[in-house]
Amino acid sequence: MAAAMVVPPWLESLLSTAFFRVCRTHGDAARGECNMYCLDCKGDAFCFYCRSSKHKDHQVIQIRRSSYHDVVRVTEIQKVLDISGVQTYVINSARVLFLNERPQPKSGKGSAVAHICEICGRSLLDPFRFCSLGCKVSLICLWIFLYNLLHIVHIFLFFSIVIKHA
Repeated sequence: MAAAMVVPPWLESLLSTAFFRVCRTHGDAARGECNMYCLDCKGDAFCFYCRSSKHKDHQVIQIRRSSYHDVVRVTEIQKVLDISGVQTYVINSARVLFLNERPQPKSGKGSAVAHICEICGRSLLDPFRFCSLGCKVSLICLWIFLYNLLHIVHIFLFFSIVIKHA
């Protein structure tokens, strides 16, 4: 069970990376904002020009913005990650998904929502389980934690019985 839910080593770093700051090296250039992420290096965000010089043969994804939130194109991320269960949206004619949970204003009383994110409770447009990649990762990490905890409890119980009968 835990093996099928392994989070790639670059994913948690991607979700915590700050994008769209000005590149220290190419800040004056037209495409000098840091909106790229290297899956091989797992470091900070970088700009178009840094990609050409430092990440030429690496797996790189481009982060975009929608309503001040980071998104990634489905066509890019689905090559390297299972995104099943995550709500997707069409923005500027491209299908995208949000990297992290977005705050949602409280809904009015009596408003029924058919689908909600299993982690943050955000209303969803379609029958998906998560509003963002970050929410899906949160659940996977919780499952892994509980699986490991159950394993430890099982070992403890086993040795308690063995010691008791010895």
